[in-house]
Amino acid sequence: MTMGKYDDIIHLSRPVSRTHPPMPRSERAAQFSSFAALTGYEDAVAESGRLTEERIELGRDALEALDETFSSLAARIAEHPELELLRFVPDEKKSGGRYETVRGRAKKLDEYASVLILEDGKKIPLGDILSLELP
Repeated sequence: MTMGKYDDIIHLSRPVSRTHPPMPRSERAAQFSSFAALTGYEDAVAESGRLTEERIELGRDALEALDETFSSLAARIAEHPELELLRFVPDEKKSGGRYETVRGRAKKLDEYASVLILEDGKKIPLGDILSLELP
């Protein structure tokens, strides 16, 4: 039988440090677990894939019709009339936005601040309104 290079130490017990206690198995496994090298990458991909709509620019005739409806609303604002409108909501993170239909009762038409205030407290910029219907 030939003598190998490490035969004198192969059967010795594993050395244990007196100053550093052995790490528990649960923590030892954690050091080899996967990690996110690109934090936020998944969110960035999801955000870039989210679709937005472009703002529709109204023609002169549509703007005149909308102005007439605003005048009618201003004349009836004391009655707090019910209304339905289509508005553009700009996206906070990228260009474009979305359109939403809003139903409610008008409380105040602030032409100075260019805002329509509903009874539920919602403030809608007049420039974001695409259409307005009064019953």
